[in-house]
Amino acid sequence: MLGVFVKAALRPGLVKPCRLVRSVIQIPERTLVHQEGLPKLPVPPLKQTFERYLAALEPIVSEEELEHTRQLVQEFLNGGVGERLQKGLERRARKTDNWLSEWWMQSAYLDCRMPLAVYTSPGVVLPRMHFHDRQGQMRFAAKLIAGVLAFKKMIDTDTLPIEYLSEKPLCMDQYYQILSSCRIPGPKRDTVVNHSLGKIPITHITVVHNFQFFVLDVYHSDGTLLTEDQIYMQLEKIWNSSLQTNKEPIGILTSQHRNTWGKAYNNLIKDKTNKESVRAIQKSIFTVCLDAPMPRVSDELYPSRVAAQMLHGGGARWNSGNRWFDKTIQFIVGEDGTCGLVYEHAPAEGPPIVFLIDFVVKYMRRTEIVRSPMFPLPMPLKLRFNITPEVKRDIERAKQNMNMMVHDLDVKVLMFSHFGKNVPKQHKLSPDAFVQMALQLAYFRMYNMCCASCESASLRMFKYGRTDAIRATTMDSFTFVQAMQDPAKQNAERLALLRGAIQTHKEHTYNAIYGQAIDRHLLGLRLLSIEELTSMPEIFMDTSFAVAHHYNLSTSQVGSKTDCVMCFGPMVPDGYGVCYNPMDEHINIAITAFNSCEETHAAKFAQAVEDALLDMRALLEDTATAKQ
Repeated sequence: MLGVFVKAALRPGLVKPCRLVRSVIQIPERTLVHQEGLPKLPVPPLKQTFERYLAALEPIVSEEELEHTRQLVQEFLNGGVGERLQKGLERRARKTDNWLSEWWMQSAYLDCRMPLAVYTSPGVVLPRMHFHDRQGQMRFAAKLIAGVLAFKKMIDTDTLPIEYLSEKPLCMDQYYQILSSCRIPGPKRDTVVNHSLGKIPITHITVVHNFQFFVLDVYHSDGTLLTEDQIYMQLEKIWNSSLQTNKEPIGILTSQHRNTWGKAYNNLIKDKTNKESVRAIQKSIFTVCLDAPMPRVSDELYPSRVAAQMLHGGGARWNSGNRWFDKTIQFIVGEDGTCGLVYEHAPAEGPPIVFLIDFVVKYMRRTEIVRSPMFPLPMPLKLRFNITPEVKRDIERAKQNMNMMVHDLDVKVLMFSHFGKNVPKQHKLSPDAFVQMALQLAYFRMYNMCCASCESASLRMFKYGRTDAIRATTMDSFTFVQAMQDPAKQNAERLALLRGAIQTHKEHTYNAIYGQAIDRHLLGLRLLSIEELTSMPEIFMDTSFAVAHHYNLSTSQVGSKTDCVMCFGPMVPDGYGVCYNPMDEHINIAITAFNSCEETHAAKFAQAVEDALLDMRALLEDTATAKQ
């Protein structure tokens, strides 16, 4: 198992050079000692990166374009520009803990001006619960809150187990970024503030119901945690206090385009009451969204509907106003048994989120009940907002934009039940690479061509490591998918090509997690040339460069022990977002596309993926039988 791969890829053209002051987190001493021992992210050799870059282009650009790019690569490598930028990156690597992490957080997230909902924030769907009323909703939410606070205790007391990959310790920094943190909109660039490093400990969470926000203190004055029973009683008070539904959905403002929200934010916090309420949300440990029931759909459509609900809330009429999308973690518990979360991607990748989910789900299976002494607890504080005509206009605009976004997002969750990790493992094949080849085959069958596709790989083997991209489209994958469509090819040859493509994918994965992939190196060279205010090298202005970074397939594996589905929006207007969780006996696959693109269709692609997986299993079984 190569760890968790979660989406985080650069949107070309949105990069601006800058300095990001890293939040200095007060990490406990044991973890700090572990962190200090981690290696620094290497700068890959220049010639190696450009050899691999040309190889990545081969299946996705024409021969003429490739030849032109080869000439540009030669000029870049031999003309002194490449060497100068490479030396600059190596200098940066010597002077910093991680030459990439600040640039990456800024360029991939904080500079990106698209809305957080759908475009950058992943959603997670947890298994459907069996409650259908508010009592069940409150009981479940209380237990979930208690579970997250038990996780927080591990963070606070430094008892969080250090993770390893291939017996090498991984960077744990991101675990200390996900609680009590929040993104702050700016007119041109956002920031992330982590309140856990203040002198005064944060003791409250935010609960939102019927678009109304409440501060729920989860610690007593002596520092002990509220019990599940006490949390339940406080949630009941919140529910009863927020019955009127004529309140303005102030939270929907956070779903806007970041420049629009940046202006609306400054306007909102001019008012002292509003500013205090916003600060209370930002400082909270995390947010819990108690959602109204959504329209009922068939069991077949249910997973797709819930995935969309986690990503955007369902629209202004439903639960999109029941969110604060800037908050790093928002747990969502619907009255109809739906549950999951949505998380703001800037502070962390998927692994700490998935670890948290697995921990909380396991915690919630406990049956012991702690009886609480029956003494009165103070009423949770309802956060007040003064809605001026200007704020009201901003809310109305946000409602319209959110409804357009909801209408545009095409979501299909494929609960692939025919087999899981077990089948590729039986044939000594990587389950992750097996699914990736199925995605390649599905895309080729639908479009009769290959496209730029990426899978995120964790760089947590290095200090402050985030992600790099595994380029899933290779000449080996191209040859395999062509053979699957060629009736003249025998199954034995097709299987040999599949094994070759899977082996190549495994090698690319290994290169990526050991800091030898190409995408972040290319990004660093490009950003450095911008920072030095020199003319942009032609290699980065080339058509091939644009094609290589136009990810029609943006993919991610989520290795969770929980039977959950993670989902995220496509990276490009004519692309697919694909996230999959391979379990032993089945695979959960979430596919998104945009309805505004006539060429993409999530359900058709899901069907093509299902067919590809079944055909690949038949290939394995057919050739295995032939050998007997």
